[in-house]
Amino acid sequence: MTGWSVRVPASSANIGAGFDVLGLALTLHAEVGIGEPPAGGRTAEPTHPATIAFRQAGGDGDVWVRSPIPIGRGMGFSGAVRVGGAAAAAVQRLGAEALDDHVVLAEVCGVAAELEGHADNVAPSVYGGVVVCADDHVQPVPLGFDPAIVVWVPDGTTTSTDRSRSTLAAEVTRADAVFNLGRVATFVAACAAGDVDALRLATEDRLHQPTRLVEVPETARALEAALDAGAWAAWLSGSGPTMAAMCDPGDTARIAAALPDTGHTKHLAIDHGGVTHQP
Repeated sequence: MTGWSVRVPASSANIGAGFDVLGLALTLHAEVGIGEPPAGGRTAEPTHPATIAFRQAGGDGDVWVRSPIPIGRGMGFSGAVRVGGAAAAAVQRLGAEALDDHVVLAEVCGVAAELEGHADNVAPSVYGGVVVCADDHVQPVPLGFDPAIVVWVPDGTTTSTDRSRSTLAAEVTRADAVFNLGRVATFVAACAAGDVDALRLATEDRLHQPTRLVEVPETARALEAALDAGAWAAWLSGSGPTMAAMCDPGDTARIAAALPDTGHTKHLAIDHGGVTHQP
């Protein structure tokens, strides 16, 4: 191989009640590659998360990155490029078929999750689809539907994941823990059954969204507007400030039109392929 790349989907993590547990892959993709950077790509500096993951996974030389994923907006940019770096190292070492091997994918996920600090916005980028993360175990969630995902990104606002996490309570009440457990279980069951009517309840949360949404009131308004416009579910994507809404593919334009004009929307879907090699 001379020049080539790996293609990695963005992600939306937490999905309401599934704090540090649930994530889904989005049809918005970063590329990490070896060789001459293409138009829009650039060689990643040594401190770039893609380079660090590439080195950690045994890669040699430089990598380039090309990505439309917004940085600091809760759409998994750092997780995606870390997956890309680790996957590129695997392909460099083992060949183009490496990413067809579930053992290799588990290694890629492990490297990226260790660097990221949690797996819920890494595992979707590795495996695609909707996943549940329990320590180092990743469980795909079967889907009885294939929804659209409308994301609303506020203009000029970013979020530091570390700072956002520091504002969350270190302990929660039993009532709040049970509340969220019930919602996460409902979300997984509703996905498998294709029960879209249960998704709004299934993405209610008491552990992180109430605290985080206070800091981004426009996102809170966008979330409510999406639900009022008929979205099946809406949640703070990652640590924010982006809002993601799940809906019928035929309703995307109507829901997007109802969102505040202080941000912009992306009409996406769930990526089912995860990280892939691109010749």
